[in-house]
Amino acid sequence: MSTLAEDLRPYFINDTSYDVVVGSSLGATVALSLLPFLPKTKETTVILLDPPLESEETVEMSKSRVLETIANVKNMQEVVDEFGWSRRDCVLAAIAVSMCDHTTIDGIFSHNMPWSFSGLLKNIPPHVKVTVLAGDPEAGAVCLPEHVPRDIERLNVRVLPGVGHIIQMERPDAIMDAIQLPRAKL
Repeated sequence: MSTLAEDLRPYFINDTSYDVVVGSSLGATVALSLLPFLPKTKETTVILLDPPLESEETVEMSKSRVLETIANVKNMQEVVDEFGWSRRDCVLAAIAVSMCDHTTIDGIFSHNMPWSFSGLLKNIPPHVKVTVLAGDPEAGAVCLPEHVPRDIERLNVRVLPGVGHIIQMERPDAIMDAIQLPRAKL
């Protein structure tokens, strides 16, 4: 994860601040690695969408599953049938999967054994509020509630029943609900 996080470090130089940072799936795990680099002068909300914190399967099994996905890109109709997404979203998903590089995927899994990142949630900086939005494992989610540490200050966890791994497609309203917008002064 550190290599992916290092690639994003330039977005955190010169105390560049963000009101909200959202990471989905692997991006959520990378976002966790970047928490120490958020400016300490501003409170930041971080929303993690179904982060793969721990793996119940072996790293080799996970890697094989991902490599199978990129080797056999589903056509638009298969994605519509599986997820019910719009034509535009299906095309974008197919493009994204086809852009994945086998060597990069292999490296991500090879350099992160064991696959264990829930410990990163135990060190949330005092100026950061983290919300984990976990989907429903029965619907294909990968973040199991038992993998999220309990009693961590500044950590909120919400499980979304009936929602799978792609929360931003299935329940964008849940993401918006997790963002604390400043109230207007009247």
